[in-house]
Amino acid sequence: MTLQTMSDAFRKNFLGHSPVWYKTTIVVFLAINPILFFLVSPFIAGWVLVIEFIFTLAMALKCYPLQPGGLLAFEAIAIGMSSPEMVMHEAEVNFPVIMLLMFMVAGIYFLREMLLFVFTKILLGVRSKVLLSLMFSFTAAFLSAFLDALTVTAVIITVAVGFYGVYHKVASGKGFQSDHDPTTDEEVVELHRGDLEQFRSFLRSLMMHAAVGTALGGVTTLVGEPQNLLIGEVMEWEFVYFFLEMAHVSMPVLVVGLITCMLLEVFKIFGYGEQLSDKVRRVLEEYDAEMTAERTRQESAVIVTQGVVAMLLVIALAFHLAEPGVVGLMVIVLATAFNGVTDEHRLGAAFEEALPFTALLVVFFAIVAVIAEQGLFSPVIHWVMEHEGTTQAALFYVANGVLSMISDNVFVATVYITEVAEIFNEGGLTREQFEALAVAINTGTNIPSVATPNGQAAFLFLLTSALAPLIRLSYGRMVIMALPYTITMSITGLLAVIYLG
Repeated sequence: MTLQTMSDAFRKNFLGHSPVWYKTTIVVFLAINPILFFLVSPFIAGWVLVIEFIFTLAMALKCYPLQPGGLLAFEAIAIGMSSPEMVMHEAEVNFPVIMLLMFMVAGIYFLREMLLFVFTKILLGVRSKVLLSLMFSFTAAFLSAFLDALTVTAVIITVAVGFYGVYHKVASGKGFQSDHDPTTDEEVVELHRGDLEQFRSFLRSLMMHAAVGTALGGVTTLVGEPQNLLIGEVMEWEFVYFFLEMAHVSMPVLVVGLITCMLLEVFKIFGYGEQLSDKVRRVLEEYDAEMTAERTRQESAVIVTQGVVAMLLVIALAFHLAEPGVVGLMVIVLATAFNGVTDEHRLGAAFEEALPFTALLVVFFAIVAVIAEQGLFSPVIHWVMEHEGTTQAALFYVANGVLSMISDNVFVATVYITEVAEIFNEGGLTREQFEALAVAINTGTNIPSVATPNGQAAFLFLLTSALAPLIRLSYGRMVIMALPYTITMSITGLLAVIYLG
């Protein structure tokens, strides 16, 4: 009897409150992976592992992917699909991204009062949903060209969580200053439930427009995405030269992306087009009026200080004065020192959002290590390298796009640019061909990868953030909402590579 009780306890504890079918699925995955690896084929086992990991991302609302994904990754290392040293290598290569997540996201947390103040004015001042969506998309694109997509995504998540928390509190029959848990709808008044669902849809569309905007801007400049910097270093391209080399692809894609944003809102398709209801607008207006009336000189000083720190953040990242993670640490120090945040617990709260995703990203690097160790992309690489001229550039774009949807776009870009650089150094390519392929690699890893949340770190960050379950933004819903962007932007990029290169 005791043994049965302990057995039940272990079953219940395994992956917590996840559905039984989900727990069973993960156990089956863990059981079949060694069989496939030792008895069938390491190559097949590697691809099955990638699919299984994508499944854990797709089911992020059922269970945070860190635990099931981590179990799969550690089992893969244990049975020899890759090695701890290879995982460490991938983590070291991506250490700037890890530092960025640890410190920049926490830094943005200490700018939230200023961000909520500014974006509340924008949200209430712009009544046209089409114009508001274009503003979110273009602003995210512009900022991502000079900052980085994860920083910009952290900003929009902070803003959306603030908006959602304000209305959810009122919908639950509480005042603006009351303590409240926005993760449960148990206290939401029946009268407000319809408006709350509409508000969730409204926020989902703005978040997706902004997330795609980070990709639109990220492809354009040397500092927009991590792989851009990598490619720029290999090609020895400076900031302006990099922008000009990408412009024949990045600028048409930007225009088409913004047009897509507008059309989605006008025709209200793929989950877009929801308006800000009058009830929600009134609540936000009342909140803004109350906060303005009750704001003390000290609170105003906090907003001003955060605004100054935000400008220093933009300047430091735009001119690449230091690695983004170091800049994020600077933001934490300045925003806390000059605003009186000296309590360890208040500092610790800022890291709650970033560290789970940081851990998940390192698990993701373990999967990338398996991809590298087992040569999962090698057949595609060799096939593409057999072609020449414009066809080769087009295939590079497509191959990089497809593989980036599955894997890490930084990893894909690293593999391809290294291969191409070796061929160039051996005399197999002219400088002109080398540059054309570098453009295809950069745009291929940046543009089609908007198709899936695991295609870009910013999308994955949004999916696994505290915001996603609040606004019911699942993996599948992100894929559907990204689909029209994926089609229009990817085709535009491909045509530009073929005809404008």
